[in-house]
Amino acid sequence: MAAKFLEQAKVVTGSHDRTLKIWDLRSRACIETKFAGSSCNDLVTGDGSGTTIISGHFDKRIRFWDSRTEASSVNDIVLQGKITSLDLSRDGKYLLSCVRDDSLKMLDLRMNTIVCSFTADGFKVGCDFTRAAFSPDAHYIAVGAADGSVYIWNVDTNKVEHILKEHQPWFGLPRSAVTAVSWHPYGSFLLSVDRAKTAVVWGDA
Repeated sequence: MAAKFLEQAKVVTGSHDRTLKIWDLRSRACIETKFAGSSCNDLVTGDGSGTTIISGHFDKRIRFWDSRTEASSVNDIVLQGKITSLDLSRDGKYLLSCVRDDSLKMLDLRMNTIVCSFTADGFKVGCDFTRAAFSPDAHYIAVGAADGSVYIWNVDTNKVEHILKEHQPWFGLPRSAVTAVSWHPYGSFLLSVDRAKTAVVWGDA
């Protein structure tokens, strides 16, 4: 379901089989398996040294792992729905999680506490792998919705700033859920994709 680099020659993956695996790219082999006990929908690596792994799971838990040890996760955070995605702010201080209770939660990783919750009338998470994302400056967050819209919140005001609706239904069919979004790393462009295999690039008019 997800893969991230730990360091130049190591990758960590999270799987539907309820495990996290660390792979050595030189030997092309799995060198460690971590048993999470629940399907992993997404993961991020939490620091520049590649030692911290954060994973989001079907059982509503965010788990924290140390790649240097074989110990189980510590200080799990339990939310009110399945975790569909995780994203780190560029400075590594904040973690964004998309949750199947139709909310997004922002955690301050310095305190491991939820500092903000984002919801909106009409916003519903469309699937178990919906991906939400911070903008490059972390002042905005974006996520796709079940009705084919893309919601953008202002992090500072906790208000919806835009609801984008370019994902059109095909041949009279219902709108297809938007499953993932990604910001351009150095600009204001946003890319979104839906289950009908449509990709839309958004930019300032």
